[in-house]
Amino acid sequence: MKVAIVYDRVNKIGGAERVLQSLFELFPKATLFTSIYNKQKTPWAAKFKIRTSFLQKIPLLNLRHELIPYLMPIAFENFDFSEFELVISVTSEAAKGVIVPSNVSHVCICLTPTRYLWSGYDEYFKNIFLKVLAKPFVLYLRKWDISASKRPDVIIAISETVKRRIKKYYKRDSFVIYPPADRLFRKKTKLKISTKDYFLVVSRLVDYKRIDLAVKACTKLNLPLIVIGEGDEWEKLDALSGKNVKFVGKVADGELLAYYKNCKALI
Repeated sequence: MKVAIVYDRVNKIGGAERVLQSLFELFPKATLFTSIYNKQKTPWAAKFKIRTSFLQKIPLLNLRHELIPYLMPIAFENFDFSEFELVISVTSEAAKGVIVPSNVSHVCICLTPTRYLWSGYDEYFKNIFLKVLAKPFVLYLRKWDISASKRPDVIIAISETVKRRIKKYYKRDSFVIYPPADRLFRKKTKLKISTKDYFLVVSRLVDYKRIDLAVKACTKLNLPLIVIGEGDEWEKLDALSGKNVKFVGKVADGELLAYYKNCKALI
């Protein structure tokens, strides 16, 4: 079976990218379609056969994709899947909107309905001026997003919460398949972490993840907290933290596994 996997953008590493890697274990000859591809930030993707959209040709866009969300629908609608038998989209934004021939099956693994349009709208547009300025684009993108959500033959949600959001915003039924968390724990590590009984956060350090709640709580209660991950919120979170909070940054899988094994609890 000739399989295409579609993902919003290949420019980072996180939970969604581990889902992609697991899919490629199932379909090692699959072609990966994406809007933009940043080779420097995604060494994990070097082994994949990747096709990018016209957005790849726009300089520096693979670093600032959030500036042009209104071009994402065009990018994904212009891909050609006529040579494939199965398309699997993994998405929290526009990848579900690909247009496939009638004889091609399309399964969507929905990470969440587009966050900045729906469940996270108020968080993304806290600034009133920005909210007013963006309103025409948001209305257009919401209309397109609802239309795009009807295109997959089947939608898979990654959690019960996402399933409820799909029903609320897209008016579609879905079923839950939890992400393959054991993919990391199948690995072996000899690395030992000297610190014990700490709380652990593993996340991209971005606003909507609300890592600030964990940092503030552990600082107030003087509880040991280790934060693994990178992102724009690093300096802000560091300023909120006490001496009991440690920011580790990006770590390799072996080291990450050691942190998981030795923590008191994962937040």
